[in-house]
Amino acid sequence: MTGYTMLRNGGVGNGGQPWVLRWSSRIRLTWLSFTLFIILVFFPLIAHYYLTTIDDADDAGKRIFGPRTGNELCEVKHVQDLCRIRESVSEELLQLEAKRQELNSEIAKLNLKIEACKKSIENAKQDLLQLKNVISQTEHSYKELMAQNQPKLSLPIRLLPDKDDVTFPLPKSNRNCRLHNCFDYSRCPLTSGFPVYVYNSDDYPFGSSLDPLIKQAFEATVRTNVYVTENANIACVYIILVGEMQEPVMPKPTELEQQLHSLPYWRTDGHNHLIINLSRKSETQNFIYNISTGRAMIAQSTFYDVQYRPGFDIVVSPLVHAMSEPNFLEIPPQVPVKRKYLFSFQGEKIESLRSSLQEVRSFEEEIEGNAPADYDDRIITTLKAVQDSKLDFVLVEFTCKNQPKASLPTEWALCGERDDRLELLKLSTFALIITPGDTHLVISAGCAMRLFEALEVGAIPVVLGEQVQLPYNDVIRWNEAALIIPKPRITEVHFLLRSISDNDLLAMRRQGRFLWETYFSTSDNVFSTVLAIIRTRIQIPAAPIREETAVEIPHRSGKAAGTDPNMADNGDLDLGPVETEPPYASPKYLRNFTLTAMDIYRNWNSAPGPFHLFPYTPFDPVLPSEAKFLGSGTGFRPIGGGAGGSGKEFQAALGGNVPREQFTVVMLTYEREEVLMNSLERLNGLPYLNKVVVVWNSPKLPSEDLLWPDIGVPIMVRKRCSYSGLAAWWGLCIRVGCSSSVACQLSLSHLGQHSSHMVVDVCT
Repeated sequence: MTGYTMLRNGGVGNGGQPWVLRWSSRIRLTWLSFTLFIILVFFPLIAHYYLTTIDDADDAGKRIFGPRTGNELCEVKHVQDLCRIRESVSEELLQLEAKRQELNSEIAKLNLKIEACKKSIENAKQDLLQLKNVISQTEHSYKELMAQNQPKLSLPIRLLPDKDDVTFPLPKSNRNCRLHNCFDYSRCPLTSGFPVYVYNSDDYPFGSSLDPLIKQAFEATVRTNVYVTENANIACVYIILVGEMQEPVMPKPTELEQQLHSLPYWRTDGHNHLIINLSRKSETQNFIYNISTGRAMIAQSTFYDVQYRPGFDIVVSPLVHAMSEPNFLEIPPQVPVKRKYLFSFQGEKIESLRSSLQEVRSFEEEIEGNAPADYDDRIITTLKAVQDSKLDFVLVEFTCKNQPKASLPTEWALCGERDDRLELLKLSTFALIITPGDTHLVISAGCAMRLFEALEVGAIPVVLGEQVQLPYNDVIRWNEAALIIPKPRITEVHFLLRSISDNDLLAMRRQGRFLWETYFSTSDNVFSTVLAIIRTRIQIPAAPIREETAVEIPHRSGKAAGTDPNMADNGDLDLGPVETEPPYASPKYLRNFTLTAMDIYRNWNSAPGPFHLFPYTPFDPVLPSEAKFLGSGTGFRPIGGGAGGSGKEFQAALGGNVPREQFTVVMLTYEREEVLMNSLERLNGLPYLNKVVVVWNSPKLPSEDLLWPDIGVPIMVRKRCSYSGLAAWWGLCIRVGCSSSVACQLSLSHLGQHSSHMVVDVCT
């Protein structure tokens, strides 16, 4: 009980008053909290109610927050002043707002103008920088133009010689005549074009003695030659034909000499004159030997050493085809390389034949004794021994079955008719040509005839005798087409001929064919060659080749390139950007005089020959890449002023002294329209492509319904020319090639794998 009482009393005994105080204080706090809650909740609700409904009263005078009239508000004077101030301030505020908006718009416009000015300033700076670059490059280009390797010069003043040439110095002897002391260069300026005056032989007595065929062929050639002029006063060279003469009516040497000296432009000594004596039938005529020709040059097929003036006189080939063209279809093909006979020879020499047959000595006996002055006996014995050994098929005959042709002393005469000799040479790999035993006879018409016939049918000439002067020997590299062997090496000839590979044999045969076709085959070729020899010696450029319009085959273009789904994909191969400008023609005739002075042997020993100047050739020398920069004096430049570019811009960046060029694709085709169209489509987008020339090598014209692709450059379809002309042109085409092997590989890969092309840039 005591514990319970104590708990009820709050742990305090006797009355429990502290507990009552605590309970009363709790009641007061609870009441106070409830009252505050009522006030905080209901007072805002009541206030909201009165505020939202107080203006609904009908009596306007009882409304507290409703609008009142101006009279009521402005009953007091100062209230009216305040109202006026408010209105004026409101108007000023509106005006200021309008002005602010106007100023904002003006500021926006000015900002736009500032931005435009900034852009124009930047553009002006770029233009100024480009102008500075242009000015700088123009200055460099001007300096390079003044110092470039091939300046464009005006033509020199034409030299006109005195009519009588009284100041021309005289040589000590006619045998000592060379160009420097027997030729008047003042009559032949570099820019004269090499005018040639040809005497009419019918106007002189010896003209009636000339061989009719030779005279007719000569006159026909003269009529079509570009160098021949009728104005003798401006002529560089004067030409007179004196042979071949018909022996029954042949004039005496003194009469012929008198007639030559009486020529109207002989001028006492015949300088700048050329006397031509051609051989057709006779191999023995050398009547000029006993004639005083003064300073006149001589062109013939037979010369003695006391008569021949190297670098002045001309050894010409016989005129076999006087008024007829050679039949190219009868000429044997180049292959097979080896023929039936390793070598062959037919001839007869009366002076040494009897002794060689009666006195047969061994090689040992000849070697032990003194060397013979004439090696013909040793030659006969050696060649017979090779024939008898039967190691190779050879044919040598030292006696003619029929009467031999007339010949000069110590010379091997020709046997049989021309057709019979040609048939034997067609079966021979090599053709032996034994020079005359008289070493004073440097060349004879008989040897020249053997050389002509061997080259005609593709038998490689083997000339025994190194002292011989072959036709046009000062410009033709005869070692590329013939073997010239000293007579003492006759015992080694068989070994030497066996050691030559087939590749070398074919190369020599091809070169011999080129020489024969170009310089020997026709009367026009012989006459043009004689003139070209003189022109080359005095370093006058050839006449530009005449432009002839080829027969164009009409064709329709319309097929867009690149639309064929069967075309092979070239992958990621990038050959460079395509030029956007129209096709650009290459510079023409830049090496007229340098070509004549520097490339003499290449012009004479490779197609197309020395008779014409061409606008450009594939043989022009190319500078290495570093020379374009180091030689320009300015080094590297920004391409296109920093904008980049190719073609024209790239050429200008290389100093301006490198010609800008494009290339032409040439295709030869024969009835392969689908392959041709595919090949043409592959040329679409090829950089630096100027045009495409298609040579249609078929008598059947292309189909009229054939649509040719549009590749962005002209496609010219030309009909083929004659076979021989096409072969000569194609020989040049093959040699054109690309400027580098890499470029060839790129061009071929761009064309694809399904077309057979050669690059002429590209030849098919």
